[in-house]
Amino acid sequence: MEIKIVRGNETQIYNVELENVTLLSVLNHIKTKIDPTLTYSHGCRSGVCGSCAVRINGREQLMCEYKPNDGDVIEPIRNSRVIRDLVVDTSAVEHFNRVASAWSEGSSKEKVSEEEASRIETQSDCILCTSCYSACPVYVVNPDFIGPFALTRVWRYVNDVREENSNAKIASIQTNGIWDCTLCGECVTVCPQNIAPKQDITMLRMKSAMMGYQDPNGAIAFGGGLDFGTPMF
Repeated sequence: MEIKIVRGNETQIYNVELENVTLLSVLNHIKTKIDPTLTYSHGCRSGVCGSCAVRINGREQLMCEYKPNDGDVIEPIRNSRVIRDLVVDTSAVEHFNRVASAWSEGSSKEKVSEEEASRIETQSDCILCTSCYSACPVYVVNPDFIGPFALTRVWRYVNDVREENSNAKIASIQTNGIWDCTLCGECVTVCPQNIAPKQDITMLRMKSAMMGYQDPNGAIAFGGGLDFGTPMF
């Protein structure tokens, strides 16, 4: 089996005789038996930590889950600075989560019902693998876009009945946030946890509209003024 790995400006070809194993196992074999200089990231080996995300034939995948085929091309995820080979700088996770305040900032009640917990169960499964961040086309024109993984986490907390600071979270995602998303759905197809950031962003738009916010891009198209994109009370 021939595996092609993008390493900087070059593509290196490795031939391995392994079958019915994960890509992570193939890379471990290459590193231990063929080329000890090959660099990549991995952790749990069970699709939980998200650290082994790469692009395979132009699509984001977790190495510990993907079964490789002859001729596969492996490259680092996009929209991140490549440190070496398949290892990238993942500081964007912390940065955009901080911009969007994508965490709990206070609880108004100690317990929630099963129905209330089920509302945020899917979004709580995000493993921050940044596959959606890599697949998102918005970063080509707006590197400050908060991004699908941070926005889906915002919806998780805004939709949590215990959260006391939902209004501030909605305010934080109006600029370089929900209105900048093209709703193309690329983030949905690559999520290993079957989360649908597109749907969550749509719900955040609806929530924002209920609070008086409007799409500033739509406002400009219709000749809107400075009041567009701000709460209307």
